[in-house]
Amino acid sequence: MSTYNAPLNDIRFVLFDLLDAESLFARLGQTEASRDIVDAVLEEAARFTETVLAPLNRVGDEIGCRYDKATGAVTTPPGFQQAYAQFVEGGWSGLVASQDFGGQGLPHLVGIPVEEMIDAANLAWGNFPLLSHGATTALMHHGEAWQQEVFLKPLVSGQWTGTMCLTEPHCGTDLGLLKTKAVPQADGSYAVSGTKIFITAGEHDLTDNIVHLVLARLPDAPAGSKGISLFVVPKLRVARDGSIGEHNGVRCGAIEHKMGIHGSATCVLNLDEAQGYLIGQPHKGLMAMFTMMNTARLAVGLQGLGLSSRAYQNALRYARERLQMRALSGPKFPDKPADPIIVHPDVRRMLLTCKALIEGGRALGYHAGSLVDIIGHAADENERKQADDLLGFLTPIVKACLTEWGVECTYHALQCFGGHGYIHEHGMEQLARDARITTLYEGTTGIQALDLMGRKIAQLQGAGLRVFLGMIEAFCKASEGDESLREFVEPLRAKAAEWQMLTLGVGKRAMANPEEIGAAAYDYLFYSGYVALAYWWARSVAAADASSQPQEFKDAKRETARFYFARILPRTLAHATAIESGTAPLMAMAEERFG
Repeated sequence: MSTYNAPLNDIRFVLFDLLDAESLFARLGQTEASRDIVDAVLEEAARFTETVLAPLNRVGDEIGCRYDKATGAVTTPPGFQQAYAQFVEGGWSGLVASQDFGGQGLPHLVGIPVEEMIDAANLAWGNFPLLSHGATTALMHHGEAWQQEVFLKPLVSGQWTGTMCLTEPHCGTDLGLLKTKAVPQADGSYAVSGTKIFITAGEHDLTDNIVHLVLARLPDAPAGSKGISLFVVPKLRVARDGSIGEHNGVRCGAIEHKMGIHGSATCVLNLDEAQGYLIGQPHKGLMAMFTMMNTARLAVGLQGLGLSSRAYQNALRYARERLQMRALSGPKFPDKPADPIIVHPDVRRMLLTCKALIEGGRALGYHAGSLVDIIGHAADENERKQADDLLGFLTPIVKACLTEWGVECTYHALQCFGGHGYIHEHGMEQLARDARITTLYEGTTGIQALDLMGRKIAQLQGAGLRVFLGMIEAFCKASEGDESLREFVEPLRAKAAEWQMLTLGVGKRAMANPEEIGAAAYDYLFYSGYVALAYWWARSVAAADASSQPQEFKDAKRETARFYFARILPRTLAHATAIESGTAPLMAMAEERFG
């Protein structure tokens, strides 16, 4: 059975030694986030996730959610309701929400490690409150004053949860095809009708009411994505004065039978003239929804990180305990009948790959979280603009790379167990199954790649990339003359230069053939992710050396960074070759020749 222990030591290293969160919070005026407060939050989050959520992970997988066809009700697995009640009582739902609506107002960066711990302990359970934060963000930015007053307070408190209703049976990512209609009513509300699918936590028994944010078309809407509006549609009718009425015209028509996250309800929602209210301007719903979607994409990246961390912990424990064969250079533990498998190079390859991707990915993901605080609180407009450009650039990288690496790490961890990893009892196969969805929802890896290459590079002329390259150059310049960092700085600087040249090359080819964007997108995404991690690994070595961490910790950081630069960063060579190959290998074959 898999277990979970929150990696507080490395979390604190990233927050305080690497990102210097104390200074950042002070500079942004977030004085409530003192070191003592943050440490207390981390300790309590570790206790809650380790002792309350983690033991329910297997229960959720084995029993799953139950759907009552007669009533449309969904029952969550045993223990999920009680865990959610403790979550609400502890104030976790409003940890980073505005104090104006009952939240604690802590920095977004403080909420990031809490999300990671929840995801590692019990990803399926964590999906129920996941989208409440996104719904809160969308209403904060685009909702009317009365909507904020009526809907935000119960969302922030956890009394209600939120969802994001985009996809329909006939349209996946292409939201311009959606058919859900919203008809104006005499009282200023709208009657919303249609079917939405793949709605995470669309129905459950954790709260009485659920706030659905629904994309739909007004009767006069133009065709395509320019004709989409956003509506708030609660499960129970809610009047403008906040009074609760009868059940709204929203019914769960089914829950999906999934490969993993069995404890999470993925619902088909049927809306039949359900009462809703317009959020923001007519036909501008997609822009408003992206406020929520980008928050969710960063959160899903953390899901990949959390699952990787849990899988690695269990694989490391097993590798230290499992006795199998002798080391090729001779017995390492002669007093035992065989050596533990951690002595074997291939097992170390898998473990070090996990360690390098997890710890580097933690730095990358947490840094993205810190940008949310800078955007919201920095006094300097230029600093806010740069942070916004950089966050937009990093969001598809964080979402796609951390989830794809989550699949890789859970695979490696399962492989370390050998045949024991494939059977149910050790819990490793559940982590591998749960990880697979993270590369799919909130936009597949291919969609993230197109967002990065097509929008953040081509349309926005690489504004965020320029900021990141500036960070790399500043670090490399500051490290000149430091012999202890030379082995990382020189290859990092070379990769940054190559990154620029690859970007310019794709852009030049795309001027003649737009298909070059799609042909390069996937490999460009991963090239970017691996170079970004190289930067954070170089920074991690420097931060560890300058910290008060034990020498063993410092040595481990340096040795893992060496492994990353020697064994993982060279993956960029294959991605660069693929990028430069252009469209011909992909597009030359006629469709009928595929078979």
